[in-house]
Amino acid sequence: MFHRTAPDPSLLRGITQRRLGRRGALRIGGLSALGAALTACGVSGKGQPTALSTSSLATFWEGKSQNGTVDFASWPLYMDPSKPELARFTQRTGIQVNYQEVIQEMGPWFAKVQPQLSAGEPIGYDLMVITNGIQFGRFRSAGFLAPLDHARLPNFAKNVAAKYTEESFDPANVFSVPWASGITGIAYDPDKVKGPITSLADLWNPKYKGKVGMMSDITELANFGMLASGITPAESTEADWEKAATKLRQQKDAGIVRNYYEQDYLDALGKGEIWISQAWSGDIFQKNLSDGTNLKFVIPDEGGTIWTDNFAIPATAPNPVDAIMLIDFFYEVENAASLAEYINYVCPVPAARDRIRKDATKKTGEDRAYLEAVASSSLVFPSDDDYRRLHYYVSFNTAEEQQTFAKIFDPVVLG
Repeated sequence: MFHRTAPDPSLLRGITQRRLGRRGALRIGGLSALGAALTACGVSGKGQPTALSTSSLATFWEGKSQNGTVDFASWPLYMDPSKPELARFTQRTGIQVNYQEVIQEMGPWFAKVQPQLSAGEPIGYDLMVITNGIQFGRFRSAGFLAPLDHARLPNFAKNVAAKYTEESFDPANVFSVPWASGITGIAYDPDKVKGPITSLADLWNPKYKGKVGMMSDITELANFGMLASGITPAESTEADWEKAATKLRQQKDAGIVRNYYEQDYLDALGKGEIWISQAWSGDIFQKNLSDGTNLKFVIPDEGGTIWTDNFAIPATAPNPVDAIMLIDFFYEVENAASLAEYINYVCPVPAARDRIRKDATKKTGEDRAYLEAVASSSLVFPSDDDYRRLHYYVSFNTAEEQQTFAKIFDPVVLG
């Protein structure tokens, strides 16, 4: 039988809840605390990663060979526990994969591996899945990530969605390629809200006074404040942050926002306490699937946010050739589809959609309905137009920038 027959509602909710854990270091207060930690670790300052030269790429990969093993650090519930993809990889290549769900939040993970990486020592893993955001910038700026040899990534070049070759946090995918991603947009209850929601302006509409939910994660909150103000987050300045914060305070002072939520915005939507909210795509897909709700999710006309969890190879990895082979393996359509069938996050391989539809024809009953729902969901396979309206978070190159950002947006939530 298919491994997700008659999905258990508690399991499905658990799958979405792990995303909150990954964002722990980005939530309110965490930004300021992390900045202090980075300064203490000696990685603050204004250094920028140097442009990758052909010679430096060759220098890293020169003399590297396949060793027959990969130690892979990832997040809980980010792969079918039976690991069918890894079994196929080992069968084909002979490479053994030691897959460990050891990453719970990005802040603690960075703190755990930073001493070894600073000393030029292995961290015990050849491959890790790290989220775009503050810590990704610190990994990159400190020289902790190996440059990827794209000549060894033919499946990535062939099959990846164009959006993932234009990432502001890692231009040209020098150090990373996506594992999976998700979208922050607007969710609403069509039984409470009459007429379609299409714009960020709806989150500021007085007719929804006291019925709007916003996120307490200030990176998420700030992005919507900027987009509502006509500002592109990836290009924003401190003055833009001040403008966005003013926009958000206006929303708050008018009594439009009922609360600033973490994962509990889902319960508030389900209970009717709020009618419209900032929301994560995977949450809405899973809640509708598990609870039978009919919540709608939209990417606003002004744009939404895309976040990405990324494959990256530590610069001190003992087995980088084996690791990059595994990365490219997951960009084969069959393997990308298999992964998306289980985790339901945004799949970076568009062709996996047709493969999932094909898989669905081989199933019956609930198994078939489940796969058809995954394949047809724009929350798993966004359209080209959806991707054009998605923006990455603000990228911080220094702890000082991040602390300034936190000082501007923390009061919106805490004040």
